[in-house]
Amino acid sequence: MAFTVTTVVADITAKMNKAISHFQSQLDAYSTGKATPALVQDIMVDAYGTKMRLKETAGISTPDARTIAIQPYDATILPDIEKAIMMANIGITPMNDGQLIRLPIPELTEERRKDMVKDLKGKGENHKIEIRNIRREGNDYLKKALKDNELSEDHQKGLVSDIQDLTNKKIDEVGSMSAAKEKELMTV
Repeated sequence: MAFTVTTVVADITAKMNKAISHFQSQLDAYSTGKATPALVQDIMVDAYGTKMRLKETAGISTPDARTIAIQPYDATILPDIEKAIMMANIGITPMNDGQLIRLPIPELTEERRKDMVKDLKGKGENHKIEIRNIRREGNDYLKKALKDNELSEDHQKGLVSDIQDLTNKKIDEVGSMSAAKEKELMTV
């Protein structure tokens, strides 16, 4: 995305919001011992000679709190879906009855919960780094714009301050999202 002096803050906001959305989708994929389609919907399935998301190849439902049911739109790709679930290594063994795949969600052990929290913290930190990199990208653009006399020093300092405030807000947002998911994971 090419920045302009007039849109730099809006462009950076859009990039940071995209990073936040990506982090939210990763959080949704964490199993808390309850069945949720988000746990499997983005698993990539080799179907029809191409890679497709599971949600594009099958209907995903939760008939009860501890089971995910996957009904393929085309029964011929049932083995492909089963293989993709096994390869995704989500810790759940699929049960294939020839028409439908059922995923019984096991109770989480304390050790598994701690491993998930550790992984979650790593992903949260990676997204904070991504947000800081977006800030750096914007600040570098503003330094170049100042050097090229596209804006005044006062205007540049104001924009840098706005970008820093936005960065702090987005990093806090990642932190609070991470803390909420951690609390949810550790609740038995």
